[in-house]
Formats: sequence, structure tokens, C-alpha cells
Amino acid sequence: MLANLFKKPVTTKYPAEPIDYPEGSRGHIEIEIEKCISCMLCAKNCPSGAITVDRKEGSWEINRMDCIQCGYCTMKCPKKCLHIVPGYTAPDGVKQVDRFVRPPETMKPAAKPPAAPKPAEEKKPEAAAKPTEEKKPEAAQKAADAVKTEETKQN
Repeated sequence: MLANLFKKPVTTKYPAEPIDYPEGSRGHIEIEIEKCISCMLCAKNCPSGAITVDRKEGSWEINRMDCIQCGYCTMKCPKKCLHIVPGYTAPDGVKQVDRFVRPPETMKPAAKPPAAPKPAEEKKPEAAAKPTEEKKPEAAQKAADAVKTEETKQN
């Protein structure tokens, strides 16, 4: 017992000094919501179903109590906006759902509906009845010229 009085304490000064987490320890998931494109790959690959993505609202939610910190979501994210940060979330008596919403300037605008077709202009009846040489397409004009030259050669 006397030996313990002359040694350094085994425990660290936790509140005063931050904890150094060991290499390879899992932490918690954080997102850079500005980079997120709401592709839903993270939610589809989450084995516990802790992540939900809403494309219309541009929101991303994670249920911290359901998340098992496996890191699949960070591996599958095409924009690399998900990260595992060393450290743990504080224990809590209720299920905590963190919700992040993209700022409106980073959201893509909704697709515009196709423009209504313009009403066809009425053509003059005499112009429609008389096809002229000028209005024929170029390929049709060349074919007609070829037929005329063959007829002249045969005569």
C-alpha cells in the first residue's frame, strides 16, 4: 500500500485534459450537410436503419441510439460528406435523433414542367397547295435532279 503513495496515479485527469482515443476506435458519425446531395446511399447501406434521408426537404437524420458506428455509410458516400469522429456521444435516457437540413442555396431547384407547345401558325392555303422547288428538302431536290438527268440520257 505504501508503494501506491509514491507512484503516479493510474487514472488521467479526464475533465481537465481531453481523452486520447486509441487508434481504430469508433466514434460517432458527423455530416457536412452542405456537401450532401441526398443520394440516399448512406441510408440504404446502414445495417441498423439509423439513417433517414428526405430528398424533398433536403434533410438528413440519424438515430444515435440505433447507430452501431460500423462506418458503412462513410464508405458508400460518393461526396465524402460523412465522417467518423473519434469520441462518443454522451449517454442519455431518451432516444436522440439528430436532424440536419441543407441550406436552401445548396438545394437543386425542382425540375420545371415542360413548356406548352406553341399553337401552329396557320399556313396560307395557296402556299400549302403548291409545293415549290425552293421548299423541297435538299436530299429530295438532289434525287429529283438525278431522275431528270437519267431521263435526258435515255432520250
